[in-house]
Amino acid sequence: MFPTIIEVSDKAVTRRKRSWFNRDEISMSIGKVASVHIKTGLVWSNILIESSGGSDPLASHGHKKGDAIRIKELIENYQVDFGRKSVE
Repeated sequence: MFPTIIEVSDKAVTRRKRSWFNRDEISMSIGKVASVHIKTGLVWSNILIESSGGSDPLASHGHKKGDAIRIKELIENYQVDFGRKSVE
């Protein structure tokens, strides 16, 4: 009923979870993402985004395989862009 949403931008990765009375949101800067793990089943995938800063990883469950792969690709592409900007 309330799907978990992962939003990837050039600045951060944000996970939003809703329920009837609550909203839980956690963000991690693109520059702080150390790794992205995807575990896929027959239909659904779990995503674990670990930070280089030692904080708790951002975990999310129940995503479509294609969505999980796209999230990983977006993060990796933004990290490349972030790296180029920091070198300039």
